[in-house]
Amino acid sequence: MDERIQSIGSATWQLPRTGPMRVPGIVFADRASIEGLIADDTGDAQWSALQQVRNVAALPGIVKASVALPDIHPGYGFPIGGVGAFDADSGVAVVGGVGFDINCGVRLMATPLTRADIESSLDALGKALFDRVPAGLGAQGDLRLTMRELDDLLREGARGIVARGFGTDEDLEYCEENGRMTGADPEAVSDRAKHRQLRQVGTLGSGNHYLELQVVEHVLDPAAAEAYGLQTGQVTIAIHTGSRALGHQIGQDYLAVMSRAAQRFGFETFEKELACAPIDSEEGRQYLSAVACGANCAFANRQMIGHRAREVLAAMLGLAPSDVRTVYDIGHNNAKFETHPVDGRERRLLVHRKGSTRAFGPGRPESPDAYRTVGHPILVGGTMGTSSYVLRGTEEGMDRAFGSGAHGAGRALSRKKAAKKYWGETVASELAAKGIRLWSHSLRGIAEEAPGAYKDIDRVVNAATEAGISRPVVRLRPIAVIKG
Repeated sequence: MDERIQSIGSATWQLPRTGPMRVPGIVFADRASIEGLIADDTGDAQWSALQQVRNVAALPGIVKASVALPDIHPGYGFPIGGVGAFDADSGVAVVGGVGFDINCGVRLMATPLTRADIESSLDALGKALFDRVPAGLGAQGDLRLTMRELDDLLREGARGIVARGFGTDEDLEYCEENGRMTGADPEAVSDRAKHRQLRQVGTLGSGNHYLELQVVEHVLDPAAAEAYGLQTGQVTIAIHTGSRALGHQIGQDYLAVMSRAAQRFGFETFEKELACAPIDSEEGRQYLSAVACGANCAFANRQMIGHRAREVLAAMLGLAPSDVRTVYDIGHNNAKFETHPVDGRERRLLVHRKGSTRAFGPGRPESPDAYRTVGHPILVGGTMGTSSYVLRGTEEGMDRAFGSGAHGAGRALSRKKAAKKYWGETVASELAAKGIRLWSHSLRGIAEEAPGAYKDIDRVVNAATEAGISRPVVRLRPIAVIKG
């Protein structure tokens, strides 16, 4: 094993402090993943995820460690699967710590149906969902908003959608932040970002975003599964999307703003996407207000798509909206103020999670009351040809990873390499042979998202379990997939 990384426990590795690093790096991963990361760190790879862990560790005000989860792979600035927590008084807000799809996340909804209940209508049901939920690059929805109404939505998030009659207060109870980030100021968001979003509320977008019908294949933690209302054979709906064009534009706008701020404050950032400013500076406050707007946009987006899915199930199968229950909605590209123990005392931190999700264990007040004894669900998306998981957080994960967990399988191939290696038609045929229906607007998009372009989701979950930072609750198998 390379001397620059040390094993310090089960599926746990340390990058010792070197050079400008203010804290060590901690990587949760199995040995094979670490060996691949080391090869990229010393070879001719364009990016090194381990070097990005080190770069984050060098940022001002970071505490304890620069953390990476088992789905780690290179990103812009922060590695995807990266976590950086910064002291609220002396730390920085970092554009690359959130990324360009602010609050991209997953909503899981549970139905009273089994696969047998929908087998004969699965093709028609999938086609109806494909027709009802706009997807694809630049897709537009049917919710018409004025600029003033969009500003209200950026303040209110999913609450604003529910107030329009699209959903219920119970949905909000089972959303992270109850579907609304505080501190959102639409004045911090450019008109260009707003204009790009006016027609995109309630749309999936493209890339790795999806709407899936899934079946609970295995229950792995009966007590937690019971708390979440999940059981073997149950049909669920998973919605994976984020803040669409608005979030991307916020990222672009503030990359320039924060780059100038970093120069003004004399910060060395190593990658341009690590542009940052002190949390309590004008630039830092404005950026975090804009991030809250982007997060609220994503909450609203998933709320609207969930409502459209309920409409389809009502029309096709006669289900009442109340029959389709929100299990949880949680993001994985965020920066949030939280309290965590550091050096024996509770401190207020700004926790950046890039391709990483909250994984709060039992007892945290942020969890819904019904989940408080087991911790809230962690929604881990796999590939459209394998499986996804619901996990739960642990006390060990709270202490060692700031209550953070993996968000998905993690890419093994870039989209460009995947498009060269796979054919969309072949991928669709292979999925069909497994009993997985697929609807997509783009054959190239199918190739880019081929299951082989991703890491093994079971290995990711096993590494998190071995490290003790989260525990599996149920394994979900896709049966119908809607893609952009």
